[in-house]
Amino acid sequence: MFFCSLCSKAVFSQKKVGVVLSGGGATGLVHIGVLKALEEHHIPIDYICGTSAGALVGSMYACGLSPREMEALVTSEKFQRMSNGIIPTGRRYLYREKYPDASMVSVPFSFKSLLNSSLPMNLVQPTALDFEMLRLMGQTGAKVGGNFDSLLVPFRCVASDVKHKKSVTFASGDLNAAVRASMTYPLYLNPIKIDSLIYFDGGLYNNFPVDVMYQTFHPDYIIGSNVSANTEVSDEQDFLGLLDQLTRFPTNYALPCREGIVIEPKVNVGTFSFSEAKKAIEAGYLHTLQLIDSIKLQVSDTSNSKALAGRRNRLRQSVDSLLITSILSASKTASIDQYVSRSLIGRRQNKPMNWSQLEDRYYKLYAAEQVDFIFPRFNMKPDSTYNLKLNVRTSKPFKLGIGGHLSSRPVNTGYLGLTYRHLGKVASSLHAESYFGKFYGSVRTELNLDFPGVFPVSANAYFTMNRWDYYRSYATFFEDVKPSFLVQNEMYFGLKLKHPLLTNSRGELDVRLFSLEDDYYQTMNFLSTDTTDVTFLKGNLVSYEITDNALNRKQFANEGHFFTFKAKFLSALETSIPGTTAQFDSTVRKQHDWLNLNVEGQYYFLTLPRLHFGFHGKAMLNSQSLFANYTASLLSMPTLNIIPDLETYFFKEYRSPQFVCLGLNAVFPLVKSFEARIDAYYYQPFVVLEKLSDGSITYAKPFQANSFLGSASLLYFTPLGPLRASVNYFPLVTTPWNFQLSFGYVLFNERAVR
Repeated sequence: MFFCSLCSKAVFSQKKVGVVLSGGGATGLVHIGVLKALEEHHIPIDYICGTSAGALVGSMYACGLSPREMEALVTSEKFQRMSNGIIPTGRRYLYREKYPDASMVSVPFSFKSLLNSSLPMNLVQPTALDFEMLRLMGQTGAKVGGNFDSLLVPFRCVASDVKHKKSVTFASGDLNAAVRASMTYPLYLNPIKIDSLIYFDGGLYNNFPVDVMYQTFHPDYIIGSNVSANTEVSDEQDFLGLLDQLTRFPTNYALPCREGIVIEPKVNVGTFSFSEAKKAIEAGYLHTLQLIDSIKLQVSDTSNSKALAGRRNRLRQSVDSLLITSILSASKTASIDQYVSRSLIGRRQNKPMNWSQLEDRYYKLYAAEQVDFIFPRFNMKPDSTYNLKLNVRTSKPFKLGIGGHLSSRPVNTGYLGLTYRHLGKVASSLHAESYFGKFYGSVRTELNLDFPGVFPVSANAYFTMNRWDYYRSYATFFEDVKPSFLVQNEMYFGLKLKHPLLTNSRGELDVRLFSLEDDYYQTMNFLSTDTTDVTFLKGNLVSYEITDNALNRKQFANEGHFFTFKAKFLSALETSIPGTTAQFDSTVRKQHDWLNLNVEGQYYFLTLPRLHFGFHGKAMLNSQSLFANYTASLLSMPTLNIIPDLETYFFKEYRSPQFVCLGLNAVFPLVKSFEARIDAYYYQPFVVLEKLSDGSITYAKPFQANSFLGSASLLYFTPLGPLRASVNYFPLVTTPWNFQLSFGYVLFNERAVR
């Protein structure tokens, strides 16, 4: 009754208006439409309070963003990607990405607490969200000294203190941290700590903070915008609904006074359906327009739009520039703090950093696999520069990868990988992995050392063994597999030095030693008593590769671009020992020195809702001399692998030392996670190998054996990996059409030299 009497006394005086915004996930974007309608009709907003999505919208308004600017932001592609945990385009940092493998599940863990610390705390990676919140409100909050009353309008938000099981109101401090705490929905976003306390979504204990508005600001009139309700879940299988009901306290969505109104637009938008932002905003706008006359009857003194615009401009101009002159990293050890500091501002600690540099280096730091989570804050220094405060959490030391490729053809392969990660003055990792199956087996180990800096470098020492076992038939999964006609064994080790070029590109200098053994028959009509020819190749190579990769998937991408150029110089000794199917019976030893140039590019230049269209090409130039016999020479030649399934066949028709292959990729998104694709290519070898009647070998006339080839697939992208039905067309071989069902990734370890 006290608040009601306060409100009634203000009927005949200038009224102060407070706006209260409820939580509600993506539905809470309704509040932007409500604010938009209020501003258009000059309804003053003197105070604002919010919970969760309401805190996000309210804080953006308090930081000087107009409702139209907020609408443009949340309907942008950037926001949609951010709400789904996708790193912004151009911020992947290929330099720190691992080479793609066939893993489908990645489980980080620690032996100290194997179960309780290995379960994920979030469905969405908050990297981009946290940085954009720092950009939108972190600097503004620091500029006003952390006083929320000094923003465009005084602002409050609430979060849930899970330790003491109570609602907490934030009136000061790091603004972006307070809002992030308020909107941390359990299992969707990971929680953060403020002053050593863990906070979750404010809606758990107070989803409509009208009490905070009354008790803090004593407004004369309340405008509430509410998209939530106290609901009961009747379905015992509704996990999220039951979790929400288990953790959330009932909220009173009514006003304790007649001097106010609650706007409750009805809109069918899911809690995490941020792609429907425009629909939610429109619903809030139209519903508020229906009530605007009722509001005007109570709020006769309208706001001055020019004065409001002037206040906005002054606030935003005051935070226009940013210079960061110091880094404060709150990690567990001084060595980690040193790594973080050197990654952001290098060894010259006194050199200031602007927004562009911060964004570039922030995402580069986040790309280190040893870093699990960073939360950024600002505070302003006496000289008007800023101190960047970072809460850094390292990744769990171990990571287990599980995956492979299951197929209706006999090329099934399993994958297991284990990585140990450590962060100190240097970011280090030790990785071991194995592919296993009848067709392909591999073991690889590597040690990677990443040296921090504004221009970082890394060293990678590795050892790899590969085995390829090709069959005489191309049987399906349900047919008998005939004996192998070709087995290739590879062993190599070496050292790679990597450095970044642009954000999505890297350069690699690779030096390796290799030893290869090919066991093969010179004819397909061999007997069980026949012995294979054996060709050994031992030598070394030096290569340099430039790669730029912004594709959206590690295989079967439908947007982005990819480019790689690799130059290799190789020197090796061949030893070919004939078997019973050989036409010549003498052992051949021959030195080979050759240069290999390889370029490949893919670019999706058209991205529409129902069509993604791009081109893909590859060219190879190889100066390698011929080997002792036809098959050995054929095996040494580069193979066309522009369609993933070509990796699982041995087709002599698609091997050439010099070729070009160009094609088009058309992808048709059907429904969510389900798409059809057609990949069509034209293959032109410059030269092809020819076996003469006397057993000798030569090159045929240039530009022979050209053909079209292609693949058509239906794909469903499960949370584990792609489920695929494919028809491939390879017209140069005896059986040009082949069909397969598969699940997983057709990815293997790098070949030694080929």
